[in-house]
Amino acid sequence: MGDILSSLFSVEWLGIPFMQRALLVGGLLAALGGYYGAFVVQRRMSFLGAGLAHAAFGGIAAGLLLEMEPLWIALPFTTAVAAGIHWIRRATRLAPDTAIGVFFSVSVALGVLFLSLRTGSPVDAYSYLFGSILAVGQMDVWLAVSLVALAAFTVPALWGRWAYATFDEESARAHGVSVDRDSLLLTLFVALTIVVSIKMVGILLVSAWLVIPAATSRLLSRRFASMTAGAILCSLAATIMGLHASFVVDVPSGASIVLAQTALFIVAFGLSLRGTRSGRAA
Repeated sequence: MGDILSSLFSVEWLGIPFMQRALLVGGLLAALGGYYGAFVVQRRMSFLGAGLAHAAFGGIAAGLLLEMEPLWIALPFTTAVAAGIHWIRRATRLAPDTAIGVFFSVSVALGVLFLSLRTGSPVDAYSYLFGSILAVGQMDVWLAVSLVALAAFTVPALWGRWAYATFDEESARAHGVSVDRDSLLLTLFVALTIVVSIKMVGILLVSAWLVIPAATSRLLSRRFASMTAGAILCSLAATIMGLHASFVVDVPSGASIVLAQTALFIVAFGLSLRGTRSGRAA
């Protein structure tokens, strides 16, 4: 216990190369997750995150079966699923959660099939399921930088339109906003962010990682802009705390990050209740 406590307050871990990569990738992806998560939560699309995470499972399992880099298979596979979900939602009378559920189930079934056909060790599959700071490599750095650059490039053109359609889709359509195209772009960007985050967070927890910071910020925010900024800050803080705890205690990084997010959510929930009671008393 003493060794663990001393490690919690040590800064030596910052000099370790794999931790530096994990912190860089984690920070970049946390900012993206907070940004997109605000839209996901406000549009009540939380189940979409779970569906895309399990779609990625099918692509990663296919990559492991083919003995290729799993992310190179998971990226096109998951974006294709995201486009399919969007198309079915728009072309049929099915509810969005029904369309997501169909792709969710098919992707998981394919993933299980591909893994059952594979003869190698399940260790690498385990790291994709639960996340591992050791799995984050140089390629993940470049992917994270590319996604952040893409988001930064599109924010001036898309953030206002996305926010408008989030709160009043019909009015946005009436004012000439390409709601369907913008919704597809948002879904694709969320899909890419989820896939690239899987090595750090894990398939089983990446949807929670996307949703919890935005939900935390929503408890304390009255405007969507402040909610988005708060979600980014919450995601960054929880990722740093979670990665540190993962290194010190030697547990999967996904679990430690999501638990750190949950701790911040509990604090925000308590503050929101206190504010509500104070408002009623006044």
